[in-house]
Amino acid sequence: MNWMTAVEAGEHLKLKPRTVVELARLGKLRGYIVSGASRHTWRFIESELDDAMMQSPAVPKERRIQ
Repeated sequence: MNWMTAVEAGEHLKLKPRTVVELARLGKLRGYIVSGASRHTWRFIESELDDAMMQSPAVPKERRIQ
């Protein structure tokens, strides 16, 4: 299991770290809040990020080129 920070997850997914955290807050990506920090610190599991990207199409079906 490979844990990643929001920055690392963003690099992996080609997204900004803020976008990764926002997607996690919305429940579109699975993220974990690390306890014991004064601010929320998010961590992500690489395989779960990959699974989420494979399940959810980035482009809606009606906008896809066939």
